[in-house]
Amino acid sequence: MLIKNLKNCPEIIGNDGSIIREILSPLRDNVAVNFSIAHAKVMPGEATLLHKLKSSEIYYILEGEGEMYIDDEKEIVREGHLIYIPPNSTQRIKNIGKNVLSFLCIVEPAWREENEEILSK
Repeated sequence: MLIKNLKNCPEIIGNDGSIIREILSPLRDNVAVNFSIAHAKVMPGEATLLHKLKSSEIYYILEGEGEMYIDDEKEIVREGHLIYIPPNSTQRIKNIGKNVLSFLCIVEPAWREENEEILSK
């Protein structure tokens, strides 16, 4: 059994500029899964850098409101929305609300730095 508390996971600034806490990764945890889960936050008025992953990714919005950009598409997303991001798609999310935009990032296969490319600074 593995139980983790989000509050005990170290907070870092991700390559895309979001505030990240890695919750689960088969690269660091003794788990037989092929995906990773992280908790991400974007502060009001801020956005992640344009980037892409070689892996597929799912965002599940926990709180807040944002504009999700995937390739040439743009949609408003909010609490309760699940967004599928295909592999190799350009992506970014902007917080358009007054509160923190908070979401889970589920990456399959598990996130690795070498599979992420930052496209803008």
